[in-house]
Amino acid sequence: MKIPNALHQPVGVLTGIGAQTANRLQKLGLCTLQDLVFHLPLRYEDRTRVYPIRSLKPGMTVLISGKVEFIDVLPRGRKGLVCRISDGTGFINLKFFHFTASQHNALKPGTLISCFAEVRYGFSGLEMVHPEYKVITSPEHCITETRLTPVYPLTEGLSQNVIRKAVKQALDLCNQQPELLTDWIPESILKQYRYPALADAIQTLHAPDESVSIEALQNGSVPALKRLAFEELLTHYLTLRATRNKTKAWQAPAFSVDATVKAATEHFINSLPFKLTGAQQRVIAEIEADCRLQHPMMRLVQGDVGSGKTIVSAYAALLALTAGYQVAVMAPTELLAEQHFRNFTAWFEGFQTQVVYLTGQLKGNARKAVLQGLEEGAANIIIGTHALFQDSVNFHRLGLIIIDEQHRFGVHQRLALREKGQQAGIRPHQLVMTATPIPRTLAMLQYSDLDISIIDELPPGRKPIVTSVIPAERRADVIDRINSWVGKKRQVYWVCTLIEESEVLQCEAAEKTAETLTQALPDVRVALIHGRMKSAEKDAVMQAFKNHQIDLLVATTVIEVGVDVPNAGLMIIENPERLGLSQLHQLRGRVGRGNDDSYCLLMYQAPLSDTARHRLGVLRDSNDGFVIAEKDLELRGPGEVMGTRQTGQMQFKVADLARDSDLLAVVQQIGDEFFNQAPQAIQPLCDRWLGASTEYSEV
Repeated sequence: MKIPNALHQPVGVLTGIGAQTANRLQKLGLCTLQDLVFHLPLRYEDRTRVYPIRSLKPGMTVLISGKVEFIDVLPRGRKGLVCRISDGTGFINLKFFHFTASQHNALKPGTLISCFAEVRYGFSGLEMVHPEYKVITSPEHCITETRLTPVYPLTEGLSQNVIRKAVKQALDLCNQQPELLTDWIPESILKQYRYPALADAIQTLHAPDESVSIEALQNGSVPALKRLAFEELLTHYLTLRATRNKTKAWQAPAFSVDATVKAATEHFINSLPFKLTGAQQRVIAEIEADCRLQHPMMRLVQGDVGSGKTIVSAYAALLALTAGYQVAVMAPTELLAEQHFRNFTAWFEGFQTQVVYLTGQLKGNARKAVLQGLEEGAANIIIGTHALFQDSVNFHRLGLIIIDEQHRFGVHQRLALREKGQQAGIRPHQLVMTATPIPRTLAMLQYSDLDISIIDELPPGRKPIVTSVIPAERRADVIDRINSWVGKKRQVYWVCTLIEESEVLQCEAAEKTAETLTQALPDVRVALIHGRMKSAEKDAVMQAFKNHQIDLLVATTVIEVGVDVPNAGLMIIENPERLGLSQLHQLRGRVGRGNDDSYCLLMYQAPLSDTARHRLGVLRDSNDGFVIAEKDLELRGPGEVMGTRQTGQMQFKVADLARDSDLLAVVQQIGDEFFNQAPQAIQPLCDRWLGASTEYSEV
């Protein structure tokens, strides 16, 4: 019988942790003793030495001691307590805005106290506001700590003391029973990279001794921190790789390519109004090879804006259709879903294929007819938004799932769609597309469960977009330029950005801009599109813009993934310094869809920082999304590049992608060897670092 690990006990077994505290700890994801052991401090406080008051400077957070010289209650406004202490080298004021009678009595002149807080400039010299303090009863009394003091992430109602005591109890248990903390990393790897053992690393990070500096802990150069970050990144990589291996064991429909299929695919390619690029043909061959196998394709197609990913996915759809299977195409917005619907309908016109469209907006009998067609098999290609994975949607014989702009979907949505298509142990093939180029190092970690194809060639005749960086003072010149541009029967995008994540504020800013431009350009037809409009309204505006009933479209970043309007060849982006390079590149990709010259004006607010100037310069000088993504990674760090949207599944406890990016190549190399070297360690590592979320990679 397997003896349960004592670290898997709930936090409630600890002394001083009642039901209420256990609930608060749970809000931080701390349910078991193991969670406490791996709940590392945010930062540290140095109480290992007492600083002379004379040496203090504003901004220092230090431990001092001294005698109370005087104490006074401030009469103005809300009563406050001020007391001055001196240690013979200098004096400092202590301020308390909330105080009790017992505090007032304890801080009598002549009392020796120790204080810990941040030093600030005050009205009459240096001061500490609400310091932690202790009355020193005898001069021999030791006030310093032997180790740095950990400061943990908290939630409302939890104090540092409570969490420090709980962590200490969990660590004491590990010290008493060392076998509880199994070190799953083979010793040969620890030696090779000079990493400490797991128990030592954890002890160092919770209670660093005098040999470890705060600077080294904060910049991540401490071997103990590197070792845990390495183990966590390795676990993420192993989970995705294990999923990939598991996928290879699943059954999937094999789409054979016989003479009939060859004839259909040739007819399809010849009927297109354009010629496929070499890169598109290469990716199509990779997809074709995947679909012939009897295990599910799991392929990510990366391609810059306008590189022609959708036609590649349509070819994959044709392979499924000719084998007698249905295809589901999921897009993140109704605008994009509708564009796919129009494209697929046009491309499959001569193929006796029924293409249907399903979004949350479709109601009543129309919805019923679509659902019935899907279930009975009359509908061959279904295109829609997240409405595709609702319970009421049932497929007759789903063989291929195509997911566009995958980082905009929660992982669970992808998982739900794949579960829907599972029948009698057979799972559909999956093709994932993104126009957001993912730098190689990040793709290795985030998508190691997928095979990656890259469309690195734009269709012939596509002219590069001419990008200029101009200050907002030249707004009047820009407005004149719009006038002459519209006079040439061309159209314009004006994109408003805001640093706040608030959609309300973004929309207000766009509304004001639209009003201003309407007044400044009386002969130009101006319209507005933003995230708070109903889908039907957005679609109507976008359709009117596409039909050239609108000359100038003022938009928030909702148009980042959007509809093709070849006649729109000028884009103005306000405050571009507020966005990441990859997002700016995505927005810029809305223009340059036709054969004429296209322009993008990045209108910044002066003054620009050196980094912002450099970033905008990268965009001005390059139209290559992969070059831009690598630069973005270099300038902003991986966490920023991946963004919350793209890291949906990547929640790290210890690792920081910006700080630990040097570990990624090592993680891949060791991860690939790990399956042979230590296969028994994979599941326990997943339980330790990912817990219940392990299923996330199964998409």
